[in-house]
Amino acid sequence: MSLALIVILPFLGAALPALLIRAGRNACTTGTLATSLLAFLLLLTHAPAVLRGEVLQARWEWIPQLGLNVNFFLDGLGFFFAGLILGIGLLIIVYARFYLSKEDPMGSFYSYLLLFQGAMVGVVLSDNILLLVIFWELTSLSSFLLIGYWKHLPAGRQGARMALTVTGAGGLAMIAGMLILGNIAGSYDLSTILQHKEAIQASPLYLPALLLILTGCFTKSAQFPFHFWLPHAMAAPTPVSAYLHSATMVKAGLFLMARLWPVLAGTDEWFYLVASTGLVTMLIGAWIALFKDDLKGLLAYSTVSHLGLVTFLLGLGSPLAAVAAVFHILNHATFKAALFMNAGIVDHETGTRDIRQLGGLMTLMPIAGTLATIAAASMAGLPLLNGFLSKEMMLEQAAHTAWLGQPWLVPLLATLAATFSVAYSFRYIVHVYFGRPAGETPRHPHDPPFGMWGPPALLVVLVVLIGLFPATVAGPLVATVAGAVIGGPLPDYHLAIWHGLTPALGMSAIAVASGLLLLAAYAKLRRLWASGPHPEAKAIFDASVGAAVGLAQTLTHRLHNGSLQRHLAFAIGSAVVVGFTAFAMASHAPGARPLLPATPVAIVAWLLLLGATGALLALHRRRLLSLVVVGVIGMVVSLAFVYLSAPDLALTQISVEVVTVILMLLALNFLPKETPRESSGGRRLRDGLLAALAGIGVGGAAWAMTTRDAATLSGYYLEESVPGGGGTNVVNVILVDFRGFDTFGEIIVLGIAALTIYALLDGATRGAVGRKLAAWAPDQARAADRHPLLLVVATRVMLPLALLVGAFIFLRGHNVPGGGFIAGLVVAIALIMQYMASGHGWAAQRMKVDYHALIGVGVLTAAATGVVAWLAEHPFLTSAFGHFHLPLVGEFELASAMAFDTGVFLTVIGAVMLALANLSRIGNLADAPPPQEGPMEPLPANARAEEH
Repeated sequence: MSLALIVILPFLGAALPALLIRAGRNACTTGTLATSLLAFLLLLTHAPAVLRGEVLQARWEWIPQLGLNVNFFLDGLGFFFAGLILGIGLLIIVYARFYLSKEDPMGSFYSYLLLFQGAMVGVVLSDNILLLVIFWELTSLSSFLLIGYWKHLPAGRQGARMALTVTGAGGLAMIAGMLILGNIAGSYDLSTILQHKEAIQASPLYLPALLLILTGCFTKSAQFPFHFWLPHAMAAPTPVSAYLHSATMVKAGLFLMARLWPVLAGTDEWFYLVASTGLVTMLIGAWIALFKDDLKGLLAYSTVSHLGLVTFLLGLGSPLAAVAAVFHILNHATFKAALFMNAGIVDHETGTRDIRQLGGLMTLMPIAGTLATIAAASMAGLPLLNGFLSKEMMLEQAAHTAWLGQPWLVPLLATLAATFSVAYSFRYIVHVYFGRPAGETPRHPHDPPFGMWGPPALLVVLVVLIGLFPATVAGPLVATVAGAVIGGPLPDYHLAIWHGLTPALGMSAIAVASGLLLLAAYAKLRRLWASGPHPEAKAIFDASVGAAVGLAQTLTHRLHNGSLQRHLAFAIGSAVVVGFTAFAMASHAPGARPLLPATPVAIVAWLLLLGATGALLALHRRRLLSLVVVGVIGMVVSLAFVYLSAPDLALTQISVEVVTVILMLLALNFLPKETPRESSGGRRLRDGLLAALAGIGVGGAAWAMTTRDAATLSGYYLEESVPGGGGTNVVNVILVDFRGFDTFGEIIVLGIAALTIYALLDGATRGAVGRKLAAWAPDQARAADRHPLLLVVATRVMLPLALLVGAFIFLRGHNVPGGGFIAGLVVAIALIMQYMASGHGWAAQRMKVDYHALIGVGVLTAAATGVVAWLAEHPFLTSAFGHFHLPLVGEFELASAMAFDTGVFLTVIGAVMLALANLSRIGNLADAPPPQEGPMEPLPANARAEEH
């Protein structure tokens, strides 16, 4: 349970900053800090067990049919990354308190930060790859909010969109790869997958799975050619950059490669894909970083380079390289987070991050300068600092690696990348804190308050301690984490400052000397850089997005031009082609099921249906007659349901038919009485041909299905209706019990549709449309009696009877034909007839029901029945029933499905009334005569006043 709590706490605490900001910035920071600190302390309670090599697990079933379960496990690798996420997160929270200005909405910032933190912790602790994918996508969404936090900056908005586009696309590829991987291993649990190395690497699907998973990893960790999003994400506030781009988001791809290292590494495909990508990224990132003038831009490309370094080490596939990768992840998190915070300090205190405007800050900002010098020296890989140790381990591995049989290529490129790393690191130190000042800065520089330099100072202390005492400070942790990555015995290695005169030491010395020479000749090198071609990834990305949008708009405008005929022609034509192609490619045999005899009644009904359909084709331009014919067709279909022993369907069809006719009558009042002739002869021929082919196909499919015996679920439903659902009406039991989740979704859709209709019609009563509607005059003479007395009396007399019938149909629906849906339609028809007979004004005064609320109550009532089942530890919407006895009433059955049916009943009434009552309201507005206060009044109230 504690593992789940570590993941859940940041999500739960995300609401605190938004609430506590009202109490002040300190209270907001304290609440956020307490949330992260509690999760961090819970994690530390497991440190002894993890360092002993134990693996802690927590498992809950969620959707076992899909293999998606809430499984967490904590080993050395998960503990390490969760510690970085939560530990550095604590420092970022403190730092952000002093960095953000009073104008920045701090509550929103901390809420986004905690959401991202929870998603990252979920990624590193998940034991189910489907659950991991969910958290993975949550990191993309929450990082979008953080990167775009300064919404007023166009660069921030674009950087957020770019990051979401690239990492989101990679995430989609990774989902496919994870599904393939789980299919190969026969399980979606990571702890099971990690035990099937031989089966995975021997599978023909290994390479597709590897490519898809690596796409997700490379996009997340900004590997070439997907590296360009990371520098543009620097438009975010510095606390975001320090958190996401040193220890969390960009490390997610590295984490996943390390997590799957035991089953994916060790093949040629892994080596050439991963090691090559890492080496190229390390080199390109370091080269570009050297020429960036923005401090955060320099650090961003240096981050790209160091991410490439770790990727390169993981790609080598050797256990010692995996140890070096783990060690460098730790070292990079410490010095890079400190440097990002230092860049924020410079920006905060001087008003600029442009290196060309800086210089000589060491005398004005000695604390910040000292911290930056140590952290940048570690980034350069100078001795006695932690960056030196892991860089030496990387160079040692590179020195013994051959690429395509060339033993010199990898050591050369690795040394060149290390040279550039030294050069840009010393440029950060020299051009910002030493040398002559470049000029006046927007603000007078000085050291920041402790809240801003304290967090990076703690990280710099770790940089020095790990550099001086690596085996003592970091040794046990690195061994535990590396053991989890390797999945086997550790290689022989020693974390020490001195390993003798080795090739790696020589390569390192060359890199330091060459890097200093490059810095000395920086002016000439900069001119060379400026004269050469260097494609801008942002321009390429923008052009690609623009081309994709343009293509989408072209297709949309050509295919979706507003013509319903064209849409239907495409849809029906596609169905016809697919259907007849399948028919032509399959073998055929006549069905063996005997046919029912055609009785005279059935023949007459069929002829009536045929005649009504033909009449509809002939009269379809005359809208009112078409509506009458459609009603006839609906009635024939209802009678067919009765004939075929489907009374529930018949009742539903009749009820829906009546509601549809009333709806169309109200709508036709504002439409031309006849449809103009618009289609050409060729188009009518096309439409007729498509309709005929589709009709033949559907008829043939129906014939094939009904004349063949096939196994269906109907037998199960018939057998389990009473013992499983407590009702003899199988149709109703299916709707409210067996397939209750489908019905629940349908009433939600029905409610949304009604609200959409309301929104559309409500806009027609105001503004220019409302004025045009009020001035609308009918094209034909209207009856003088706007509310016929006979219709008024009949509807009022029938109202209580209709309500009683609705209640009767509702109560009996579980055992005989009826139910909440049909009863809701019956009651809605009775109510809407009051609007039609007595007018909108009279009916609205007496039916003071908020139909919006009625829809909400209905949906919530249906949902509540499912939640109660959940609380009783049963699946959602599981029903219960029992038999009870009351004096005078006798024995009766009561089922929890009745509450669900009540929700259906209320939603149907609310949806139908909301739509039809608003149509009636528009009709009332459009009527030329002034509204009468009462339908039985001979004259309107204002006319009587004039007479007196």
